[in-house]
Amino acid sequence: QVQLVESGGGLVQAGGSLRLSCAASGRTFSISTMGWFRQAPGKEREFVAAIIKNGGGRYYADSVKGRFTISRGNAENTVYLQMASMKPEDTAVYTCAARYGIPTTYSQGHAYAYWGQGTQVTVSS
Repeated sequence: QVQLVESGGGLVQAGGSLRLSCAASGRTFSISTMGWFRQAPGKEREFVAAIIKNGGGRYYADSVKGRFTISRGNAENTVYLQMASMKPEDTAVYTCAARYGIPTTYSQGHAYAYWGQGTQVTVSS
């Protein structure tokens, strides 16, 4: 079992930056992939970014590519999402997710077994 806790959400002006953190606890040594998803009211949950433990591969949604960066801290139980050049359409609840086993997909929510509680990000104009 893995427990995930996000932090770093808040209010930021358009064009600004914000960094989200996800701290994992429990059976963290078995995690193969960690990702970020977001969901705005009335909209479906969408994939944002993912990072692979072995090899360090990174994947991004087209909507955030070039603006967001996913990374892991020196302590491998922590993953970050650095958001820059933020837009009002980035406003959503951002949730961290993790999975075990060999990854076969990174952008589909059903591939992840563990989820955090989410942190609100609001971008004002």
